Amino acid sequence: MDKYNIGFTKSGLTKFAVLLTSLIFVSCGGGYEKSPVDTLIRDLDQEKNFTIILYDMDVEGGWPDTYKHKYKIIKEKEDGTPYEELTEWYEVSENTFSFYENDMGMEIASKVDGKVTKETSPPGYSRYVGNDQYGRWRTDNSGNSFWAFYGQYAFMSSMIGLVAGPVYRTGYYDYYNNYRGRRPYYGTSTNGRYRYGTLSDASRKQNPAFHRRSTTNSALRSRVNNNISRSSGGRTSRSSSRYGGSSRSRSSSRGGK
Repeated sequence: MDKYNIGFTKSGLTKFAVLLTSLIFVSCGGGYEKSPVDTLIRDLDQEKNFTIILYDMDVEGGWPDTYKHKYKIIKEKEDGTPYEELTEWYEVSENTFSFYENDMGMEIASKVDGKVTKETSPPGYSRYVGNDQYGRWRTDNSGNSFWAFYGQYAFMSSMIGLVAGPVYRTGYYDYYNNYRGRRPYYGTSTNGRYRYGTLSDASRKQNPAFHRRSTTNSALRSRVNNNISRSSGGRTSRSSSRYGGSSRSRSSSRGGK
């Protein structure tokens, strides 16, 4: 028997069996995969309004690789003035990382007037853009209607990450009427790059550290080059069962300016 002993102790065999069973269980769609977003939503239960933005992502190479997220949370003071908080790094599963790998800089959960939703949209679209408490639609010299925050809320464009140019009413209404509650909205594509999302100009301006890291961290660079770039903003249908909800379609179709 010793001739075929591969070095596992009894306790080691037990741990290996538990790990193997867990991997099979998750890969077959069994069980409930809790993500840090669920924990954040639970901890923010007393807030009437909040926005959770996927602020940063990272991969630490190893066997297996370690996947991490950092979030930006927008809360409101009693007078409705928004303020931001950055979370610590959270370790996430590869499945969760894959699900959101195109969504850095995007809003991935929110609570508006007490109602929680877990949808991917440009930051601020659920609560602040289109809300006349914070701004109004204005018209530029070309006759295009765009969103402008009031002077006292001018800081919000930077806070929520809308730094890639104006939010036009046509694009926002396209999101509101055709995407909201149905599928993520990434804006129009220019030269294969969408207006919002991980590889967008908005993301590069909002979090340049990630894009510098993606050139020096080989594990992250491989992930970005092989997965995110290849998808070019496209999506496949994936279940959101880890949130206990219905399936969420990530369509490759896009709209709006």
